[in-house]
Amino acid sequence: MLNLAVCSALPTSSWTAFTKLVSQWLMHPLWIILGLAILLGIAQLLLRRRQRRVFNLTIASLLLLYGLAIAPPSVNLAEKALVSLLPKDSGARADAIVILGRGSVFNPSRVELATKLWQTDRAPLIFTSGMSDSPVMLKMLEEQGIPEAALDGEGCSQTTQENALFSVEALQPKGIKRILLITDSPHMLRSLLTFQSFGFDVTPIPSPLPREIGRRGKATLVLREYAGLVTYGLRGRFFPSESRASLEQNSEESAHVFSAHV
Repeated sequence: MLNLAVCSALPTSSWTAFTKLVSQWLMHPLWIILGLAILLGIAQLLLRRRQRRVFNLTIASLLLLYGLAIAPPSVNLAEKALVSLLPKDSGARADAIVILGRGSVFNPSRVELATKLWQTDRAPLIFTSGMSDSPVMLKMLEEQGIPEAALDGEGCSQTTQENALFSVEALQPKGIKRILLITDSPHMLRSLLTFQSFGFDVTPIPSPLPREIGRRGKATLVLREYAGLVTYGLRGRFFPSESRASLEQNSEESAHVFSAHV
């Protein structure tokens, strides 16, 4: 089984860092225009006239698609499509409330939502997940008056799959299966499918997006989630057999890391 004490020794996901860098780059139109202008300049020097026409048309089409993709109406429609696929909250009681980290700006609304759910007796335990966000959210929950006995968390995960992986490692031995899952609405569908693949019975409770992220930040989140859904689907991360195999692999890797640091 995975030793959570050595999670700080696990490597940072290069794929996560890469996708974050790409998504941030895509949200800066001036960078996109500059990049396309450089490509056009190179094309004028290297390609023949007929080839240049085809290339110019391709670049113009890509620029048009990019503009449509980041336009607020398109982003809102794309977000609604993600949310429309989520099951409704039945109001049933669960074994635990699980909050996923997403960055400091997202923490207050998630903590507030989890506090309300706990106070209305929707679940006896609040569990926070995320390498940098978990300890911060636990402290915020304590400040909201949640007793320490009703709080738990893991500070290991760096990705959505690791959120589920480390959560099942911590919660499964306690017999916890039914959870209320809290994350932002764009992230919820991928999170729901991932946690279900690890055997959780999930009720999604989307938290509102903070105003501080603005239109550009919202567009970044939505576009990343569509890319994430495709990537996770192609890598088999929504299928139980694949997810449990990943759990066993991570357990072996963490045991190796632990032995190397003893």
